Amino acid sequence: MVSRRVGQARRRLEAEGARVLALPPGDDLFYLLGYTPHPDERPCYLFLTQEEALFLVPELNAAEAAAHVPFPTITYTDAEGPGGALREAHRRLGAPPVVAVGDTMRADALLLLQELWPQALFIPGARVMAPLRTVKSAEEIAALRRAAATADAAVEAVFAAVRPGVREVELKRVAEDALYDAGAQEVPFATIGVGANSAFPHHTTSTAAAKAGEPILVDLGSRVDGYMSDITRMAFLGSPPARYLEIHALVEEAVCAALETIRPGVPIREVDLAARQVIERAGYGGRFTHRTGHGIGISVHEAPSITHTNERPLEVGMTFSVEPGIYLPGEFGVRLEEIVVVTAQGPQILSRLPRDLRVL
Repeated sequence: MVSRRVGQARRRLEAEGARVLALPPGDDLFYLLGYTPHPDERPCYLFLTQEEALFLVPELNAAEAAAHVPFPTITYTDAEGPGGALREAHRRLGAPPVVAVGDTMRADALLLLQELWPQALFIPGARVMAPLRTVKSAEEIAALRRAAATADAAVEAVFAAVRPGVREVELKRVAEDALYDAGAQEVPFATIGVGANSAFPHHTTSTAAAKAGEPILVDLGSRVDGYMSDITRMAFLGSPPARYLEIHALVEEAVCAALETIRPGVPIREVDLAARQVIERAGYGGRFTHRTGHGIGISVHEAPSITHTNERPLEVGMTFSVEPGIYLPGEFGVRLEEIVVVTAQGPQILSRLPRDLRVL
């Protein structure tokens, strides 16, 4: 797999007119190697050209990396710093006119490369890597499905733990424990929003307590075998009023409209527009403040972006979220999220949890 993916990256590198691809620790590196070292302030790079591959790594990570990185390696100690190792990389790689750098590279690590190759034009590494990662293999989809199962279990655990007075942070801990118990190897996020906090699309979980007569938004994600889950579901503590039920039903209608649009060859923009038009017709267009979805894989947010400006056609194997929402500041918000795989027959939803409002 490593040789195949490295070969694909080299072909993309050539197509973009770049001489060197420089990747830091992170998701792009994991995609190529099935491994990424711990990211910190110490510079670390995989350098890839048409002829060479070179791994520059701090000495404290070198032993672990040796078992995963099948390329020549240059190391440096904390006392030495990376200067000598970078000069050796320059000696081996020469002076490239164009360098593609990984999008998540730290600014200080990028500045070192700009000092190393002052004559080079630096371009986003996503131009090389994103096209490789957008369409998933059967093995990748299987990993996403395993991750989705852990997310389903965690949502159920959170709903079972909701009672008047329980704090968001306590429910977050329930979610994290449930994700690990279900097989997650990492829990990048677990967001709980009670009451008016559910109206913040990216709420930071707080010490706010659940109250009767209020909704609870649960948005969480786990990593299994390198691949992510992401799900959002809603519950209500007590009997929901008509206004809440109206908004929940609108968001569900928007999800269904988007799902009905998904099939190979359809422009991505149509998925966003299908959901957005439902909400706009009901008069809440200004309260749907984000895109309909994002790609998902090794990263929780990756290509494709499900916006009304994306003209790219859907392809079999694309995986992304469908998550319209309506947010009413000071009152509540409703978002429902599915992760889907594009198949020849249409969308395949990875979660097995219904989107029905859970009344607690």
